[in-house]
Amino acid sequence: MTAEPIRVSTEWLDLRERADAASRSGELVDELRRHLPARGVLVIHDLACGTGAMGRWLAPLLPGRQHWVLHDRDAELLDVAAANCPAPAADAAPVDVETRRSDITRLAPGDLAGAGVVTASALLDLLTAEELDGLIDVCLAAGCPVLMTLSVIGRVELDPADPLDAHVAAAFDAHQRRTTDRGRLLGPDGFAAAVEAFRAAGRTVRVRQSPWRLGAADGRLAAEWLAGWIGAACEQEPGLRADTDLAARRRRAAARAGRLTVRVGHADLLAIPPDRSSG
Repeated sequence: MTAEPIRVSTEWLDLRERADAASRSGELVDELRRHLPARGVLVIHDLACGTGAMGRWLAPLLPGRQHWVLHDRDAELLDVAAANCPAPAADAAPVDVETRRSDITRLAPGDLAGAGVVTASALLDLLTAEELDGLIDVCLAAGCPVLMTLSVIGRVELDPADPLDAHVAAAFDAHQRRTTDRGRLLGPDGFAAAVEAFRAAGRTVRVRQSPWRLGAADGRLAAEWLAGWIGAACEQEPGLRADTDLAARRRRAAARAGRLTVRVGHADLLAIPPDRSSG
């Protein structure tokens, strides 16, 4: 078994923020607005918030006064998130935040009491089946819409392509499903498992694709993503390293120069609770 990394770097989260914002589904936000409380302060719990990028993207798209509760186990990331608060709401209403240092896999139902929305980004593929079940139970207990974005789904396309791409992709997906000290990770299966669980609990679930489309303007991000993609694949299958080493250096250079395009498959879901007013 392998141990999980302690934290995600702020540099990586900063680097991906623009691509994340461009990829998340605006259609699901339009749907979410139709299910918000009619009055009062909207309380939004952001799970595993990182540097707070989800709030900076979503808060200006929603109307009314908002109070964001940012959850993360990393105190440094929470400090960054608190120092970079979201912009005002869509109607210029104020937005404020509080931070809670917590492990989101150990939340209790009461931790999300009063939530009007629960949200998370790039999270589901990092969980075990047991952790996902527990998290969904907590979200269901909150009784509000749940928006989860940018879950990896195991689809990668590179142009120009390389004969090794399919092998690297398979090894990367196996790495995402590896067994850790917490159990076996769901990896690209996490999104479908979450959709199934929410539907089994009686929630209406809307799904939209939200792929990264990285081109000439995203050279640095593409290069860093490529290094991580190949690095994880080689960690899973060390024998790949000899075959990919030279090609990887060439492709990272091409990415930095804007000569490589990458499409990384992600998906978003919105789980909507039953309308209590309908009986």
